Amino acid sequence: MDSTMDASGEPIPTSSVLMAAAKHIGTRCRGENMAFLKCKKDDPNPEQCLDKGRQVTEFVLHLHGKAQLLLNIDNFLGRTVTLLMLKDLHQNCNKEMDAYAGCMYYHTNEFELCRKEQQSFEKACPFL
Repeated sequence: MDSTMDASGEPIPTSSVLMAAAKHIGTRCRGENMAFLKCKKDDPNPEQCLDKGRQVTEFVLHLHGKAQLLLNIDNFLGRTVTLLMLKDLHQNCNKEMDAYAGCMYYHTNEFELCRKEQQSFEKACPFL
């Protein structure tokens, strides 16, 4: 994997890219994600939690309004994640994001084998 972006400049949401960005997504949308997870835990009917899922999406859209909605993934790493931040992360820490996602790709998403790249990525793009 040479880059997390395709030729047109759009993020490529592969599993290694999603794994690399998971902490950022989880941190920025924590409150909304927790409310959604609580809803899912309390009610097994997925229709009952659609509003909470929309709130997660709206939060991310508000947070990164200029980003394009790429993908909604239900239950990725045990939580629903709306991926709008890949473009933002790539714009702010291109080299580090590519190195970390590339390492994750090469080592089949084994975090332990990519700690050096993870540290560089998190230093360049800290999750707040």
